Amino acid sequence: YATATGTYLAPADLAEGVAAELCPGLPRYDGGAPPTATAEGLLGAHPRITGGRLDLRLDDFLTRTARFAAHEVPAFRAYQRRRTALVGAERERLRLDDHRPRVMSAFVRNRLVDEVYLPLIGDSLAKQLGTTGADKRTDTGGLLLLLSPPGYGKTTLVEYVADRLGLMLVRISGPALGHTVTSLDPADAPNATARQEIEKVNFALASANNTLLYLDDIQHTSPELLQKFIPLCDATRRVDGVWQGRPRTYDLRGKRFAVCMAGNPYTESGARFHVPDMLANRADVWNLGDVLTGKEDAFELSFLENALTANPVLAPLAGRDRADLELLVRLAGGDPTAHADRLVHALPPAELERVLAVLRHLLAARGTVLAVNAAYIASAARSDATRTEPAFRLQGSYRNMNKIAQRLRPVMNDAERAAVLDDHYTAEAHSLAQGAEANLLKLAELRGTLTPEQADRWAEVRAAHVRARTLGGPDDDPLARAVAALGLLADRVAAVESAITRAHRRG
Repeated sequence: YATATGTYLAPADLAEGVAAELCPGLPRYDGGAPPTATAEGLLGAHPRITGGRLDLRLDDFLTRTARFAAHEVPAFRAYQRRRTALVGAERERLRLDDHRPRVMSAFVRNRLVDEVYLPLIGDSLAKQLGTTGADKRTDTGGLLLLLSPPGYGKTTLVEYVADRLGLMLVRISGPALGHTVTSLDPADAPNATARQEIEKVNFALASANNTLLYLDDIQHTSPELLQKFIPLCDATRRVDGVWQGRPRTYDLRGKRFAVCMAGNPYTESGARFHVPDMLANRADVWNLGDVLTGKEDAFELSFLENALTANPVLAPLAGRDRADLELLVRLAGGDPTAHADRLVHALPPAELERVLAVLRHLLAARGTVLAVNAAYIASAARSDATRTEPAFRLQGSYRNMNKIAQRLRPVMNDAERAAVLDDHYTAEAHSLAQGAEANLLKLAELRGTLTPEQADRWAEVRAAHVRARTLGGPDDDPLARAVAALGLLADRVAAVESAITRAHRRG
């Protein structure tokens, strides 16, 4: 009929006509509502949409919907379950949760972080990851190298930056690698722990995009291993490694990939750690324990800001306006221009006095910690051949400041505060074995608390150190020791001659 009359029939119309011819005895019901409708103004790309129109017919729609619900929906849900299981298994195999940055709850974004550290780190990461906007860089390269004594928050700061940038943080443990690992091939690793760390390095290089590779405590690793990362500092951005048992060259040009290394000035044996020259010349090197010119106030204030959460009396200040802390520090320091009525968050008189009492103790303790920090940095930068006293290894870091702050109480007097400092550094000095006495005497000199007996003993220790350095130890060559002794005697004679000459001139 449709062919003979030229009438257009949709497939659903034809199916209805065939059913009517084959089953003439079935009752038929004529409803008042139309069985078809048209949806207009559609923007989809579905094959049933033509010119923004979708024609719907009730019986056809119900048939297709029933078939979709009976077959395709269960199949799609089974696919989702299978995919979720596979992704979960791969996530567990690759240990992706271990590479998610986790910012410490006690992290304080202080003035030093805002004004100094973040701009320095940001400039280096901009060179490595690239930038956006009109000034976008097409070439990437470089490497960030953070050197400081332990306890200055290198890892905490890197985790915070990676979290804010949305990067996957792959952290490599330097002590787990050790000095014997010199290759990026996991098969060459001497033990399972080192093999796992090398696999993590290759995983980070293979991931490439949105990845920050962080090598921590590099003073425990081999300089030959660190030299493998030198090509990342140049425009080549290529590193050779081994991925899933096969050699591979990782091409990181144009990828959002960055490398950060962190280490301490001293190795575990007390010797000075040397960064490979080729790496140091190409990397952005910063010492978080040192003071940048013009940022002395921010550096000193950071010791107080980071110690707030460690003391129960000062902990509430960590979540308040930064101007309040600066004003309270001025009040505790006796600044006559500071007034408590200018606090953004007013404190009751009793609580204000408790806070100021703890801050006074904290300011006094900070003076000792800063002096220890300066002495440690100066000692670390000096070669053993030019030392006039034993190496100073007590540290004045944020970690030390926090340990001291948590033991300070408002009711303490000056003697009790001094006892807290004595106990803290005495406990730290005990881990130095033979160097404990010399370090405690140097600390007393820094604090100005040397007794006459201690001053005499400190002079003896320094003289013995110079004599031992000059004459050499028992394992040195006897001839070399004899020559050194003659040189020392010549220096003493020259000193006597100089003294006689000065006395003659005065006469």
